[in-house]
Amino acid sequence: MSHQIYAACIEACNRCADACDHCAAACLQEPDVKMMARCIALDMDCAALCRLAPALMARGSAHAAALCRLCADACDACGEECGKHEAEHCQRCAEACRQCAKECREMAGAE
Repeated sequence: MSHQIYAACIEACNRCADACDHCAAACLQEPDVKMMARCIALDMDCAALCRLAPALMARGSAHAAALCRLCADACDACGEECGKHEAEHCQRCAEACRQCAKECREMAGAE
């Protein structure tokens, strides 16, 4: 039943993880990869947390809310960094991160 209660958050996390994975891969193709290093690192951290959070929510883990708060923080950092770059993949990732952070905070009762 937990997975139905948290469906919006689970979906936002999955969308964000996909956007972060795509962004990291696309950043590796940018002409100045070194300039994108922070973006890539944050994409990888964010994607990992965004994949773990839905698993905890789906099984009703007692740690789901705490992880969602951490996930929201990672999404904030990633979204802020991606938002600094003009590349379309970074802008799409930043938007997915903002939406995921919002959903994770709502799930965790932090807003």
